[in-house]
Amino acid sequence: MQILFVGDVVGEMGMGMLDQYLPLLKKDLKPQLTIVNGENATKVGRGINEKLFKQIMKDGADVVTLGNHAWNNADIFDFIDDTKKLVRPLNYPGKDVPGNGYCELNINGVKAAVINLQGRIFMEETDDPFAKIDELIMHLKAEKFTVIFVDMHAETTSEKKAMAMYLDGRVSAVVGTHTHVQTNDAHILKKGTAFLTDVGMTGPDDGVIGMQYEPVINKFLTSRPNRFEVETNGDGILSACLIDVDKKDGHAKKIRPIMISQYQPYQS
Repeated sequence: MQILFVGDVVGEMGMGMLDQYLPLLKKDLKPQLTIVNGENATKVGRGINEKLFKQIMKDGADVVTLGNHAWNNADIFDFIDDTKKLVRPLNYPGKDVPGNGYCELNINGVKAAVINLQGRIFMEETDDPFAKIDELIMHLKAEKFTVIFVDMHAETTSEKKAMAMYLDGRVSAVVGTHTHVQTNDAHILKKGTAFLTDVGMTGPDDGVIGMQYEPVINKFLTSRPNRFEVETNGDGILSACLIDVDKKDGHAKKIRPIMISQYQPYQS
């Protein structure tokens, strides 16, 4: 089974890159499961709304994951409980959190699950992701789920790698999101879990992780608050990865980063 995962879609340019290239990627790669992180999909680069969620699904996603900006657009509360294909972090605190922290799928007779976790270092306080994932995996294994994909939305490389090694052999893949820069460490861990520290973003390539660069630089120069806005000019980038998973035991066999940009044009 092949899993295509597209990294954080940022703003209108990110949606444009997804509209243009996701159908082509699906046509050429023929993945059985396509996942897109859409937590920055709105025009302002924070949160998602129902229109954008439906557009991402129309472009070819089977599941949309989120992250620390899940609640930044209030429109999400109008529809998140009505769909199982939009997944917010599993370890959000509280008993009555809207939506679901994971999604169950049946892909040609193979039970698969997509899980969203959020890290705790340099981020908002959440429940322990290690404890929460332990509970869920026990349930999934009891229900004979074979393929398990984890979107680890976290700030630090250490927390992402620690989670991957903690889950090695128990899940098919742990792929990081949130920092918006694709890392160069895609590999298979010793017990069969695919890992990539950060898959990267889909959005403006000429800003600073998707934002206009002038206010970001000014904040570094002055240490004063600045209003960050999504870059709308210049070239776009699409970052993703393709994971080949043995559907019998759920272990990953290959993981390959994908990047489409002005420097790496798409070639079918």
